[in-house]
Amino acid sequence: MKKRSYKVLLLTMLMLVFSTTIAFASEIEPAAVNADKFGIWTLIPPLVAIVLAFITKNVVISLFIGILSGSFLVSLAGHNVFGAFIQAFLDFVNRALNSLADPWNAGIVLQVLAIGGVINLVAKMGGAKAIAEALARKAKTVKSTQLTTWLLGLCVFFDDYANSLIVGPIMRPVADKMKISRERLAFIIDATAAPVAGLAIISTWIGLEVSLIGDGFNSIGVEASGFGVFLQTIPYRFYNILILAFIVITALTLKEFGPMRKAEIAARNRDKVVKDEIAVEASSQMDELEPKEGVKLSIWNAIVPIGALIISALVAFYYSGYSSIMGGDPSVAQEIMMNSPFSFKGIMEAFAASDASVALFQSALFASIGAILMGVAKKIFTLGEAIDVWVDGMKGLIITGVILILAWSLGSVIKELGTAYYLVEVLKGAIPAFLLPSLIFILGAVISFSTGTAYGTMSILMPLAIPLAHSINPEMSFVVVCTSAVLTGAIFGDHCSPISDTTILSSMGAGCNHIEHVRTQMPYAIFTAIITVVFGYIPAGFGLPIYLIMPLAFVAMFIGVQILGKSVDIDEKEESLTA
Repeated sequence: MKKRSYKVLLLTMLMLVFSTTIAFASEIEPAAVNADKFGIWTLIPPLVAIVLAFITKNVVISLFIGILSGSFLVSLAGHNVFGAFIQAFLDFVNRALNSLADPWNAGIVLQVLAIGGVINLVAKMGGAKAIAEALARKAKTVKSTQLTTWLLGLCVFFDDYANSLIVGPIMRPVADKMKISRERLAFIIDATAAPVAGLAIISTWIGLEVSLIGDGFNSIGVEASGFGVFLQTIPYRFYNILILAFIVITALTLKEFGPMRKAEIAARNRDKVVKDEIAVEASSQMDELEPKEGVKLSIWNAIVPIGALIISALVAFYYSGYSSIMGGDPSVAQEIMMNSPFSFKGIMEAFAASDASVALFQSALFASIGAILMGVAKKIFTLGEAIDVWVDGMKGLIITGVILILAWSLGSVIKELGTAYYLVEVLKGAIPAFLLPSLIFILGAVISFSTGTAYGTMSILMPLAIPLAHSINPEMSFVVVCTSAVLTGAIFGDHCSPISDTTILSSMGAGCNHIEHVRTQMPYAIFTAIITVVFGYIPAGFGLPIYLIMPLAFVAMFIGVQILGKSVDIDEKEESLTA
């Protein structure tokens, strides 16, 4: 009785405090509380950031003002307008510091910088130029260059960050030689980053995806393997698959439309001696990756460091996951690791449990040390010179770190305001069963585009989508389709949102103006999304089998490209360039 009285007293005090200020809302779902309180105003921060990004073409300023607008809304509680402005600035500082203080975020920034150092070492040792010349001999046309870039993107399947930072610098010289626009290169890189990592059964994404799926099915009392359901969703990941097909179709037909066509025409007509007006200001720094004078070009100067990066990343993923599983409570995964640690399922479990941020930094640091020692051993550098080259490579990506910190800060204020919750509440209601997968995809696309995060979108929507789908139609196949719509819709924003870290890294990797990258690829992303809905999720909602849906979607995409697209090239023979 005494304990109960204490509980009543405590709850009463909390209610009194809450009625005075929302400062303690963090204990009771602040996002949901703020979504109800601010309503449509929760859309202000992402809208401000996105609109200003297109107007100013300066992503730093746009993100900064977007964060301030969100912080101002949060600070209005308990402050007058003037005080809210002051508090908004202080709140921004705290969010930036907290973003960088997060071990995951810090690891991402460090691995970005370290990979920048590796790339610079590879370039100064002549490895990048040797690879570029070797690929140029194979990629003799615009078509083959684009397809080579696409294939390399598929090969770096295990992480979208690594994909953007590895493929871009390697293929950029080749693309420049073939007079392919930086915008087109950035699009191919971006479209083979998150879409591929989201599909891969061994990647840094699968841990979150499998976990969310498993929790979602547990919430409705259905026993199902999270990984098993994940595998079932793969054929229904229409956007991921179709955007990859779109690259191949447009590369083979050499047809473009919208702003991308203008960028491609400008690149084709660009004289080598004329300054590239469509290149990013940062690209001038990244284009300074010329080999050290007198260095003998060798592809091994690139293959060894980058190979070390990829292999060590895979090893680091496995070790991180293995350590996490074995150091945790007894589980099925632990039994698997004890009995068959190197089986396919064991490797999958290890990757799912890995800390990608730490693993990628470990691999980037290992590759950096290897590249430094290789340069010293081959007498290309002294030890001091090698370290200087590594540090110089990091400097070129400092702006990326700044943008990432701002993007994470914006994400935190959007999360606190409850933007995603508001969007979900507005769009939920009586929904016809056949339309539910499409609506989930669209909602996921809107949320992920507004917030710039696939992870956050999945985390918000998955607990809502699975119970909703099960309540409308308990058939397992239908729930699987709806589950895939969550994962795929989240990919849309991660792929093309101007505040997505993957989009940012793709711009930097390609040496392309970030806003131009977003502007040129947006029509392609929207076109693919329309095909996804009309020829993917709507037929799937009616129960049409996948072996009919996919051919139909591919044909629709091909016809759409033929109708909308126009050639940007003269005779293929004239555009062929031999090394």
